[in-house]
Amino acid sequence: MDSRDQATDYPRGELQLALCGGCGFLSNVTFDPALSEYSERYEETQGYSARFVDFATDLARHWVDKYDLAGRSVIEIGCGKGEFLEYLVGAGVGHATGIDPGLHPERLRADVADRISCVTGFFDEEFGPLRADAVVCRHTLEHIADVARFMRVIRAGIGDRSDTVVLFELPDVQRILDEVAFWDVYYEHCSYFSAGSLARLFRATGFEVLHAERTYDDQYLLLEARPSTIPGAGRPLPIEDDLDDLVKGSRLYAEGFTRTLQEWRARVAELRSAGGTAVIWGSGSKGVSFLTNLAVPDAIDCAVDINPYKHGKFMAGTGHRIVGPEELRSIAPDLVIAMNPIYLDEIGRDLDRLGLHPELVAV
Repeated sequence: MDSRDQATDYPRGELQLALCGGCGFLSNVTFDPALSEYSERYEETQGYSARFVDFATDLARHWVDKYDLAGRSVIEIGCGKGEFLEYLVGAGVGHATGIDPGLHPERLRADVADRISCVTGFFDEEFGPLRADAVVCRHTLEHIADVARFMRVIRAGIGDRSDTVVLFELPDVQRILDEVAFWDVYYEHCSYFSAGSLARLFRATGFEVLHAERTYDDQYLLLEARPSTIPGAGRPLPIEDDLDDLVKGSRLYAEGFTRTLQEWRARVAELRSAGGTAVIWGSGSKGVSFLTNLAVPDAIDCAVDINPYKHGKFMAGTGHRIVGPEELRSIAPDLVIAMNPIYLDEIGRDLDRLGLHPELVAV
């Protein structure tokens, strides 16, 4: 948000998670899509992190090599700011089309922009046929309430192009449940998947699952599929046998949520009472959820982010100021809370570069 008042006045919704014991799908049954905003000011990119860029570029190369996509066409649904389109083209894809209401075509690199087409809007049946050799969808399905309808629209769009490969990436809910990671549960994420529930969704909507795995320190799921005309095509993969784990994880999360939240509240309150300063590193969805659940705004000074488009803005919900790493020299925090442990080394190097040595921990 551009001002603290805009941030604190932003609409809020309720989260009530329910688990289907039959397929393992976990969703917010009170979700109201009218409360979510996906527009040109939606700043979701992780493309300023070297750690994430390495992962994403390697994934693009892997998929291009594995499915022989060099010189061929790809459509990415929910492409964000378009970085993965750039990585796919860099890995050899002939032409890539991105669909996203928050897409900024002017941010695309000049050396690959002529091989990328941009559709600034939402994907639905009005898009028409998906004429491509691969359909990619990364970190989008978890934002969709009617996931079955969404997948059927994709399947209908592919039509009889049986060689089109479908490549998905999204968060793994099993880790969120097992770690009681309340910062990974937030309103825009209305649908939560395990490897099993995701594969079952694909088979139920006309796809054959080719491969599924966990990646990015087991934070993400990757699923690769092809369209099928046979209901429930293919045999279930071993990774899909997870219903018991989901039930156990859901109970663990429900029982541990309040305790985990209180532990974090006590930690930052103790530091504050001793005159210390705490900041969070990461102003995205995890940071928003962490701060709104924490509900002790004075205990955290600000949010740090390496994305320059966020500097000078304010966190939705709590109104915390977002600053660049350089501003930490004047803040001199005693505690830096990283919103994702996978970035601890990267954050530590930034702090060393700034000559700062606070306690650095991760959620």
